[in-house]
Amino acid sequence: MIIRYGRNIARFIIGAVFIFSGFVKAIDPWGSAFKFYDYFEAFGMDFLMPLTLVFAIILSTSELLIGLNLFFKIRMKETAWALFIFMAYFTILTLILAITNPVTDCGCFGDALILTNWQTFFKNLIFMVPTLIVFQQRKLYEKGFSSVVEWSTSGFLAIVVVLLSVYCLRNLPLMDFRPYKIGANIPQLMEIPDGMPTDEYETVMIYEKNGIQKEFTLNSPEKPWSDTTWKWIETRNNLISKGYVPPIHDFSLVSPDGEDITGNLLSDPAYSFLIVSNNVKKINPKGLKIINEFASRALEEGYRVYGMTSSTQQVIEETTSQVQLAFTFYTTDEITLKTIIRSNPGLLLIKEGIVLEKWHFRNVPLLENLQTYGALSYSLVNLHKERSDGIAYIVILLIGFMGLLLNHFRSGR
Repeated sequence: MIIRYGRNIARFIIGAVFIFSGFVKAIDPWGSAFKFYDYFEAFGMDFLMPLTLVFAIILSTSELLIGLNLFFKIRMKETAWALFIFMAYFTILTLILAITNPVTDCGCFGDALILTNWQTFFKNLIFMVPTLIVFQQRKLYEKGFSSVVEWSTSGFLAIVVVLLSVYCLRNLPLMDFRPYKIGANIPQLMEIPDGMPTDEYETVMIYEKNGIQKEFTLNSPEKPWSDTTWKWIETRNNLISKGYVPPIHDFSLVSPDGEDITGNLLSDPAYSFLIVSNNVKKINPKGLKIINEFASRALEEGYRVYGMTSSTQQVIEETTSQVQLAFTFYTTDEITLKTIIRSNPGLLLIKEGIVLEKWHFRNVPLLENLQTYGALSYSLVNLHKERSDGIAYIVILLIGFMGLLLNHFRSGR
């Protein structure tokens, strides 16, 4: 009895972890694709770059399917093997990543929970315990359904997960865990609270004497800078300890002339639209046309419109030569732009640095619907929430329906 409870508890624990991990990746496939890109770049696997999005969807679908199969006790022998191979592989991989640290954030829980590589490795070690229990007990789980029902259910769940990812690809993630989510106050998120630690550096000076170079610090007993027999080579500032990093620390807009307008934008009491393209070379042509037409109308109505990209002015001119841009592109860090919105191009509405709404280029609103501040902030934020909640509820209901259906089949045996 105790052993049976133990193996079921282990099944639910590791199943819940995989469901959570797979879900946060499934609703933000671009986020996982960007992480795959970072890893491929770090390990010199550039030939896999075109497949980052495919790998992202495969990974989220696999995790969610393993988690749901464990939860509903479907194909337990095969699922236990998949779970064991998955966990063994990623435990070894995260150990390598923790030692080499090619990418600081593992991305195992998307943007919902940020872990370092060492934290991820120890997390995997902990969850290897229920994994080994499930694997060792895999033949003892009672089979509640026929093979046809089990395989059909797994196939159905896989299709639901893939469709969920496709929906979020063609729109925006259902849930936004990033610092630029709707309602975020960008200026506040850029502040460092009083009393928080700052970066600490050690100044290291390299001097040479008789052909031998030696490092000195300001606290070294010897003072070569006071001795003419030493020749100064270089000075380095080495980071000793990392201080507090605010959620937003690299948001800026620099004009083609080199003027930084970040402060003016974030303190502007008027409505401002931000058109975001992390890479103009890869911008969707149809999306550019849609958003450019919107920008033209917005400017006519007196709104402020700013473009944001990491591309050079030359690339912008070459890529948009067939389009008469109604707005100006300002320079921003590429990683920041990828974090702001998962659309190329994408559209944001802000006021005094507060994000009021975000749109994929497929969902650009009608300008005439944007009225007064009160109606705007209420309707946009709530419409976005209702849309996201609606899709999330549909997914939950589908999975819940499958649970009820499976329970019906189990009861009928």
